[in-house]
Amino acid sequence: VQLVESGGGLVQPGGSLRLSCAASGFNWANYGIGWFRQAPGKERAFVAGVDYSGRRVEYAEPGQGRFSISRQNAENTGTIFLQMNSLKSEDTAIYYCAAKPGLKIEYNTGAYAQWGQGTQVTVSS
Repeated sequence: VQLVESGGGLVQPGGSLRLSCAASGFNWANYGIGWFRQAPGKERAFVAGVDYSGRRVEYAEPGQGRFSISRQNAENTGTIFLQMNSLKSEDTAIYYCAAKPGLKIEYNTGAYAQWGQGTQVTVSS
């Protein structure tokens, strides 16, 4: 079971980044995927989620209207994307993708069994 994030970096306020999460090693097409982020001194928080089909998505308030989550499924592999536009300094954090079995998109970290190592996003001029 492996989730590997990429695409983070340094971007100016108002800029965009596209994060990717490569999944492999499990029947992940039956899993929902969530993106979370953790800023220094803060708890890890839900950013966006997509169900196993890719048709249902949910966003936490900070990313609504600016972030877009999508997924590409393949047999036992796939990629989840988080397109982030109009980035703000408060979006600075380590971003993690995580997987959970089942139909429901969950907002709490405890529902997710598989996690990636994270990718740093820094929004600064």
